[in-house]
Amino acid sequence: MRRPWNSWNRTGAALVAGLAGALLLGTTSPATAQERPEGNATAATASPAGGGDMTVRTDAGWVKGVRAGGNRLFQGIPYAAPPVGELRWRSPQAVTPWQGVRDAGAPGSRCAQKADTWGLPASAAEDCLYLNVTTPARSAGNRLKPVMVWLHGGGLTRGAGSDYDARRLAERGDVVVVTVNYRLGIFGFFGYPGIENSGAFGIEDQQAALRWVRRNAAAFGGDPRNVTLAGESAGSHSVCAQLASPSAAGLFHRVIAQSSPCGAGSFEGTPLKSVLGVPLWIPKVFYEGYGQGLAAKLGCTDPETALVCLRDMPVADLLAEDPLPLPGYGNAVLPEDPAKVLQEGRFHRVPVLTGVTRDEGTLFAPAMFEPMTAAEYENTLNEKFGALGPEVLARYPLSAHDGSPLQALAAVMSDLDWAWQARDTDLLLARHVPTFSYEFADRTAPPLFPLEHGVKPLAAHGSELSFLFGVGWESAPLTPEQRRLGDRMIDYWTAFAATGDPNRPGLPAWKRVRPGQGTPYVQGLAPGRDGVGFFDRAAAHNLAFWDGLAGRGAEGSLSGSPS
Repeated sequence: MRRPWNSWNRTGAALVAGLAGALLLGTTSPATAQERPEGNATAATASPAGGGDMTVRTDAGWVKGVRAGGNRLFQGIPYAAPPVGELRWRSPQAVTPWQGVRDAGAPGSRCAQKADTWGLPASAAEDCLYLNVTTPARSAGNRLKPVMVWLHGGGLTRGAGSDYDARRLAERGDVVVVTVNYRLGIFGFFGYPGIENSGAFGIEDQQAALRWVRRNAAAFGGDPRNVTLAGESAGSHSVCAQLASPSAAGLFHRVIAQSSPCGAGSFEGTPLKSVLGVPLWIPKVFYEGYGQGLAAKLGCTDPETALVCLRDMPVADLLAEDPLPLPGYGNAVLPEDPAKVLQEGRFHRVPVLTGVTRDEGTLFAPAMFEPMTAAEYENTLNEKFGALGPEVLARYPLSAHDGSPLQALAAVMSDLDWAWQARDTDLLLARHVPTFSYEFADRTAPPLFPLEHGVKPLAAHGSELSFLFGVGWESAPLTPEQRRLGDRMIDYWTAFAATGDPNRPGLPAWKRVRPGQGTPYVQGLAPGRDGVGFFDRAAAHNLAFWDGLAGRGAEGSLSGSPS
């Protein structure tokens, strides 16, 4: 019998794995913290007495943090048992309580991952299900603060919660921030016949962390009844998954989705295709076929013992294989295709703040394509868009993009793969929940990582992160004007976390998306006196042009109204 995996084979897996590097949105750890070696779970013997507000009791035991400026910082707190041995590829299990006071002064290990070309570290740790809590040192009486839970990016193959220094966000916004590790790559997104919840272990880990927050937030001064789930890139993709997951019900009360539009279906019924060309979700049966193929390749050929054999396989051997770093559905975590759930409005009814950067494609074009000539650029557009290729070429000529084919392709990706879909997502969400849309438009922002082949980063994918978090990657520091923009963004983000509405006195007004509007309201975020306010996404990203192409049939004739 032909295995389902054969219909989306290892070539597809390699493509996804390769693009995961481009989706990487981690940073180096804050200078104030060093990683705890794998398996270091030793609890200190000190008594809680005298620990003051730096010693907090969780449901599994006492932890002692450190003071960091105007914040308290608790790192490396386990929220689930180490998923090792028999627990590899199983749902997260409860933590074993500890005696004494556990040192929470350094992050836990990064989940197993390869090193990458941008210099982020590798890890062989499966004992990695840790989270970090940053809370302002000051307190206004007994009032519990809003909680923001951050899911890191990295293509679901790289990164760690500790890569994001949340001290400025917590102190200025007066919120408790929780950053989370979750299983990645082949350890977090794997399947095999008979494995419960194939394809979704990383998504389950995130839910386990949210349940930890519900049980323990109050001990850190956070309000478990006011939790905002936020993430960027793959972290935002995870937020979308949680919106569609029945088992996430009640675990969060608002969401922030940065640079991964939750909606899907913009391309259905049109002759257009995503340039990125990667599916958002994979059926569980594909994961099971993938696992069978991997078992055979690694010598685990007996179906009766293959899973035991795979669970005994060294971490390095599994990391050497191409993963499928995409959430799988058809399991208890994601019973249905999230695209269908979202399109039908059957997601959790919570307010949403969502947006993209002005130039999302500049990170991806040089990662996906080699340098090319003008003729090769034309051929690439014809391959991607068929009979519509010449019209795309006319709209995105090389002369408008410094004569650079990769810069022009980046613009196509920014407009079609992100902005066009973001508009549809805004309108979809707004039919059901309060929705606020933004576009980060600072084209002078320090890029997340250096780009290849001379591509200008502009307002690249991930470039807004240093405006919200303290970052450790090597890039130019923010200018005073950019820092002021970051302060405004923190004010918006934390006002939304507190109330479900980013507006507050002293900030430029931010209108909600109204589903009846043909063009949703988008708040532009850029430095300067007039940098924050209405942003004309439709004009900036040629949305009417793409609507016109979307309304044509395969042969280029009109077949219906634009999507």
